[in-house]
Amino acid sequence: MLPPAARLRRSEDFREVMRRGSRAGRRRLVVHALVVPDPPASSTRAGFVVSKAVGNSVVRHRVSRRLRHLVAARLGTVPPGSSLVVRALPPAATASSAELGADLDAALRRLGLLTERRKACSDNDEDGPAV
Repeated sequence: MLPPAARLRRSEDFREVMRRGSRAGRRRLVVHALVVPDPPASSTRAGFVVSKAVGNSVVRHRVSRRLRHLVAARLGTVPPGSSLVVRALPPAATASSAELGADLDAALRRLGLLTERRKACSDNDEDGPAV
């Protein structure tokens, strides 16, 4: 679970990250990131967009729970003051947690947000627990 301070909640925040930030797309998800050069005391924040195109309510909630868990594990590796919006695409509905995690890591690497420490951990956790 993401701590309350690490959640994007307002639509204005989502809009700012998606319009002003960088974007990296993968088969199952798209990550939008906005990094503030001189971050205030705020921590890294994340928000999720899982539309009806992904599936019915049960499927959407399952996908969002998996993404929340994966992002929470990576929050400490993202630069302070960063804001992320993770948008699930329809193939995310049938993806495993490992596949979503691989896509998330690839997108964060492409954006330059994944540190070497996390890369080493993700390479060693290939058969981690499924969510």
